Amino acid sequence: MKTIDELLSEGVAGKRVFVRADLNVPLDGTAITDDGRIRAVLPTVKALAAAGARVVVASHLGRPKGAPDPAFSLGPAAARLGELLGADVAFATDTVGESASSTVAGLADGQVAVVENLRFNAGETSKDDAERGAFADRLAALADVYVGDGFGAVHRKHASVFDLPARLPHYAGYLIATEVGVLKKLTDDVKRPYVVALGGAKVSDKLAVIDQLLGKADRILIGGGMAYTFLKAKGYEVGSSLLQEDQIPAVQEYLERAEKSGVELVLPVDTLVAGEFPDMKAKAPGNPDTVAADAMPAGKMGLDIGPETRKLYASKLADAATVFWNGPMGVFEHPDYAEGTKAVAQALLDSPGFTVVGGGDSAAAVRTLGFDEQAFGHISTGGGASLEYLEGKTLPGLAALED
Repeated sequence: MKTIDELLSEGVAGKRVFVRADLNVPLDGTAITDDGRIRAVLPTVKALAAAGARVVVASHLGRPKGAPDPAFSLGPAAARLGELLGADVAFATDTVGESASSTVAGLADGQVAVVENLRFNAGETSKDDAERGAFADRLAALADVYVGDGFGAVHRKHASVFDLPARLPHYAGYLIATEVGVLKKLTDDVKRPYVVALGGAKVSDKLAVIDQLLGKADRILIGGGMAYTFLKAKGYEVGSSLLQEDQIPAVQEYLERAEKSGVELVLPVDTLVAGEFPDMKAKAPGNPDTVAADAMPAGKMGLDIGPETRKLYASKLADAATVFWNGPMGVFEHPDYAEGTKAVAQALLDSPGFTVVGGGDSAAAVRTLGFDEQAFGHISTGGGASLEYLEGKTLPGLAALED
């Protein structure tokens, strides 16, 4: 895989460089609530612009239905990129149409443009190779060189991720190079003890990675909504907590495998419960109770790990040489149910080992809860991509960057 440093050494002045970024930021109307993914691509964009490239940045945002939708416009992301660069960033109001062509044609050396949401075009996400390829052909007409730097999308077989690199000289940007280097530390040459903390809502999202980690990790800590399927698999009452009944047989098998293989699979010993899901807009107090994990009342739902579990998980992370964390421990967006996620984040900071926050909601939680991002070993920009890499899957966007 060639990197951007090799591209820069070859010279990019005057060349149109297509940067497939991940600007899929959360929006409240047109206000960006977390610009972490925009900041993540800055080193690549800055280096190319400084070397005289004419930089064309492209990304998806959200899940529009293959047609323009103002709610998913990249306009706010383009404006924020310009603020962070301290330079004007041109914005094309389409992806491969007249606006994109004229905007890119108008770039001078060292200038940057952003084209509109790639997913406004059905060809971007099409499962038909010919339709996807035709869209990639139109994207290729905008550039001379391709730089892949949207790690959060490399697990998708989309036109701008998989098909376009085959049509242009291609290189990995700084973000992708960093992400791959970090993930290799979690798979190829792991320092031990290796502890994994998994949370989030659905256990089905994590089963494949748990399957792989049962042969690699020393300890796996389970929290978030997915924990209640594990607790149910042990025969506990989980009330009205989030539960995936159909996953119980698989979870029971993993519990047995963990015991046989000597992997510590650690479940909550207590949990915060309430009668209903909290009001996320008003942030009104939910008056939660703390109960033992094996004594949950039938009419209550679990919303965070309890204080004894926080202590337990901190102790299991204290001597870790390598830590991977993906998924919050509770409904961290509400102050009543943020303490479990805070405790795990703090335990990572206190750990002497190499700590990786695996993207998605975990990365958002770190920023939302006020932690210093620089204090962690690495915060990934792609939760789904990170998990699929750890599952051992071939990621189309990485395979496309290989020579």
